[in-house]
Amino acid sequence: MVHAPPSGPAGPAEPVVPSVRPASSRPRESLAARFRDPVSGRLDAGALLSAYEDLLRRAQAMVMVPGPDADDTVRARFRRALGIPDDPGGYRVTVRHPRLAVDPKINARLHAAGFTPEQVQVVYDLAAERVMPVIEAMSAGHRADTDLAALVQHFGGDDRWSRISRQLSAWGKAHLSRDVYRALASTREGVLALSRMMTEGEPGLVAGDGGLGGAGGAGEEDLKALMRDPRYWKHRDPAVLRRVAEGFRRLYPQG
Repeated sequence: MVHAPPSGPAGPAEPVVPSVRPASSRPRESLAARFRDPVSGRLDAGALLSAYEDLLRRAQAMVMVPGPDADDTVRARFRRALGIPDDPGGYRVTVRHPRLAVDPKINARLHAAGFTPEQVQVVYDLAAERVMPVIEAMSAGHRADTDLAALVQHFGGDDRWSRISRQLSAWGKAHLSRDVYRALASTREGVLALSRMMTEGEPGLVAGDGGLGGAGGAGEEDLKALMRDPRYWKHRDPAVLRRVAEGFRRLYPQG
């Protein structure tokens, strides 16, 4: 039993508060506690060995980022860890545009720059989504300028072409389906065919016409089908454009 100390002339003594050591929150002590037996407090060699083996496995799986002085072996290991093939031929690219193709020279430059297969695919996807539409628009604009100059010359100058183009527009909209008219009016060959049809009194490709002159019904039907194909009037596919132009020359050899 603990007795309180007697009070003296100076007054009662201060109460005695036992000192309590606060629990350690330092990471080092907490870490050390992991490797001690909770009952005996002795070092747990098994837990320590297990932690060492786990750390060794992690270290072996780690890949060193090569520095400026790294040798080829370190660089090659790092590139393989990223998934970069050993040579540019290892890239597997899906081309998403009919006028694009895999370019070995571009792939070689991307490989030298350390592009992963996923990054190389993004490059080709961006070319299809962003670059090709710009190129096609420029090509279409150049073709339109060239076709217009050829038509002006064919019809005898700006004044005569201005008058004839209005006539062709009115006649085509009145006698042809919208898609066929737009397809014809978008190329030099189509305008010449339109002019010949108007001059000869609707000899071919007129909406609702069952068999047209001596040009051959099957050929005309094929040509109409081609001009309704979005690859012709929307996407301007070179192969389809060539087939339509050849059809015009066959049906209207003097156009």
